[in-house]
Amino acid sequence: QVQLVESGGGLVQAGGSLRLSCAASGLTFSRCAMGWCRHAPGKEREFVAAISWSGGNTYLADSVKGRFTISRDNVKNTVYLQMNSLEPEDTADYYCAAARTNSRGSYFFNPDDYNYWGRGTQVTVSS
Repeated sequence: QVQLVESGGGLVQAGGSLRLSCAASGLTFSRCAMGWCRHAPGKEREFVAAISWSGGNTYLADSVKGRFTISRDNVKNTVYLQMNSLEPEDTADYYCAAARTNSRGSYFFNPDDYNYWGRGTQVTVSS
């Protein structure tokens, strides 16, 4: 059974930082591209970050570029989202996703390309 479990969300003041983690099990993590998607009430779902299974290629949405970093540890089967300089607009539920792929360099920023999803962790940024 595939499980993706997010952690690290919480309440932080604007300008602060959080690091989200997503621990994966039940899949061949080192052969999955990983990503983070967020959804805020009343807003469209937004794919904010993605990383290839080699870790060599990454994608960051323009809205988070320069503030967020995605990384992964294929030994720990974990993907991370380091979020710095947080803004109230970053308030959302953040979801981890995994996509099976044969390409070590591929990442995906279309939610439809992902096979598995976590249950999410809430991030609230106060002004």
